[in-house]
Amino acid sequence: MVEKGNEVVTKADLVERVAEMTGFTKTETSVICEGLLQAIKDVMSEGKDIEIRRFGTFKLKTRKPRVARNPRTGDPVPIQKRIVPVFKPSKAFKVLVPQPKKK
Repeated sequence: MVEKGNEVVTKADLVERVAEMTGFTKTETSVICEGLLQAIKDVMSEGKDIEIRRFGTFKLKTRKPRVARNPRTGDPVPIQKRIVPVFKPSKAFKVLVPQPKKK
């Protein structure tokens, strides 16, 4: 588990990094990144899964209906069945994530 207090990387930071790696301008890279993200959203809104080899899989998962509790009053609150997007990293991706040091 990564400890709290880590720096957050924004989309602008990613665009800058990709622009440096590819030699494209930040504007060109931004358009490409926006296009990729929009394509992912469009495909998933059609109910399809996305598999990117050696990176991971974006899937739609159906959550069962359940009864939750209002933390303030304790009253039961019904939550309906819903579909949520989830991301499952590939084994190759998981290997790259730093692990806590054993004591």
